[in-house]
Amino acid sequence: MGTGEMVQNLEYKLEQNYPNPFNPSTVIKYSVKETGLVELKILNILGERVKTLVKDIQPEGSYEIEFNARVLASGIYLYRLKVNDFVSTKKMILVK
Repeated sequence: MGTGEMVQNLEYKLEQNYPNPFNPSTVIKYSVKETGLVELKILNILGERVKTLVKDIQPEGSYEIEFNARVLASGIYLYRLKVNDFVSTKKMILVK
């Protein structure tokens, strides 16, 4: 075993929101492996933007953001993370 700093090998990753189903808020976690323009958007089932949660240059690291959907109707929503050439989309369910 060596001594020194522990190196964290991050990758681009979008995790499943928790809790899911949710009412009225949920947490979305994601990881960025290198600095870049990060866009995290909420979309309706038709792929139309409902809300932009993040649109900013972020350094390498792990992040989490709380999404409050109290003004939205019950239903299935998508959330999409785009960083550089990485794109990932997941589904979440709002139950009121």
